[in-house]
Amino acid sequence: MDSELFSRRHAERFAQLLDEANGGRRHHVRSRADDQLGALVALGQQLGTAAPAAEPRPGFRADLRATLMATAEREGVGVPTGDAALRDPVGATGRRVAGGLIPRNLLAASATARRARARCAILAGITAGAVAVSGISAASENAIPGDALYGMKRSAERAQLALASSDLSRGQLFLDFARTRLVEATAVRGDRFAFAAVLDDMDEDTRHGVRLLTTATAHRSDPAGLDAVDAFLDGQRRAVAALADGASRAERDRTRQSLLLLDAAGRRSATLRTNLPCGIPATGRTDSLGPVPGSCR
Repeated sequence: MDSELFSRRHAERFAQLLDEANGGRRHHVRSRADDQLGALVALGQQLGTAAPAAEPRPGFRADLRATLMATAEREGVGVPTGDAALRDPVGATGRRVAGGLIPRNLLAASATARRARARCAILAGITAGAVAVSGISAASENAIPGDALYGMKRSAERAQLALASSDLSRGQLFLDFARTRLVEATAVRGDRFAFAAVLDDMDEDTRHGVRLLTTATAHRSDPAGLDAVDAFLDGQRRAVAALADGASRAERDRTRQSLLLLDAAGRRSATLRTNLPCGIPATGRTDSLGPVPGSCR
């Protein structure tokens, strides 16, 4: 069987079912794949009705246009280079056609207009794609494990980390993600395995964030990283402790592990802050929470 043809028929039938579900003309046919495609049609309708109205932030279009134009100028988009810049693309006098001779200035103007339209089309496509992606990212912000858009949510977080300009910024982002995981844990409480998995991710984000911030503090002798850690721990302890209220025994035990990690992070921050006046003497050792400070004489 031709798998390509088979996939195309499924895609065409899926498009028909979506059209019918949205009030389109019924085709009065039935395929053996309808039972499988029905769940996808229902999901498509849910995404269409549940997606929030996502608007780009003020100035997004202007910033995007400026970036694209700067890139086009830097990369030489639409500018002839090398031998092409030395050749006359329309001839010395013009181009002869059946009806006579087209003047060179008209041909040059037509070529310039075509290049301008091509550049506008490229910029419009890139802009539309960026707006669409930003809309999907906004729709995924409230997704929890098991939702269709949860993978997009985590991918957006990884993109933020990749764009962060310093270890201090990345550390703060990891702590923000740990707060997000806590919200997700509250939503999946009652599902023992999903609850434990989300808390595992939360603890991992906490370790990454604390390690980056304490390392930045040790290198710079600047308490800004410790201030971020302490502010995070102040609210996170109370929120994690609240997870145990009305939870099962297994969930309470797993919550206690996260509280122990937060307590250890608090002790590390307090020790580093005490040692700041003498430059945080290093022991040469690190652990999951960052550098292990030595004694301050």
